[in-house]
Amino acid sequence: MEILQKLNYGGRCGTPAVPHSSALTVSKVRFRYPGSDSDVLDDVSLSVNPGERVALVGPNGAGKSTLLHLILGMEEGHSGNIEVYGNPAHKCRHRVAIVPQRSTVDWRFPVTVRQVVMMGRYVHLGWFRNPRREDHERVSDALRTMGITELEERQVGELSGGQQQRVMLARTLAHDADLLLLDEPLNHVDLSTQELIFHTLERLTAAGKAVIVSTHDLGVLTVHFSRAVFMDRRIIADGQVKDVITPETIAQAYGFEFHKDYTS
Repeated sequence: MEILQKLNYGGRCGTPAVPHSSALTVSKVRFRYPGSDSDVLDDVSLSVNPGERVALVGPNGAGKSTLLHLILGMEEGHSGNIEVYGNPAHKCRHRVAIVPQRSTVDWRFPVTVRQVVMMGRYVHLGWFRNPRREDHERVSDALRTMGITELEERQVGELSGGQQQRVMLARTLAHDADLLLLDEPLNHVDLSTQELIFHTLERLTAAGKAVIVSTHDLGVLTVHFSRAVFMDRRIIADGQVKDVITPETIAQAYGFEFHKDYTS
């Protein structure tokens, strides 16, 4: 599962957080894919504090997934700075974990649920060391939290979409990262899985973790987030959900033109 190997990019690292620093600081980041004639990200600046649960919204092609990949180091070649807990991101990738879009994972790979979740521990172990008792306990806790203990010996390709998403979040919980990135985690999952995801994220941010969720589901924002960031290659709006998700930004997100009614 190549994408899962990339998610553990960076290996073991003991770089401590800078006291009182933001969980994430993105400063004037620009990025263009090789061969493209336009930037995917244009002068993006963003700061997220420990304990925040931030929704990242915007139209398709806005650069949301690209930004998450840059933070984790899955893409290279950007200008500007990205810091995680006050350090250059490449020195602190052990503090960051991502739940990728489910469509980017090859679920046909012959691996069990427990093996996938154990991959979250490789950042602490390295690739060639056997898991310790602590690692097995962390994995068991993550499986239990996501309600998939009874599935641990199943092949991931046999699971439903909602179950697969629970597996990916369990892998992230086992990682025990301080900054969690979730890329469209609500796509094609059942309501009970959505609620479990949000309950878990609320518990994590209450414990001081920082969470960024890329989503197209604007209906969940007012219930589960206090802050939204609207992107369209650059930051268009950033603030309380009610101030960011306006008729104008909704129109932009879904690709239709908004006209004010000046007759009333």
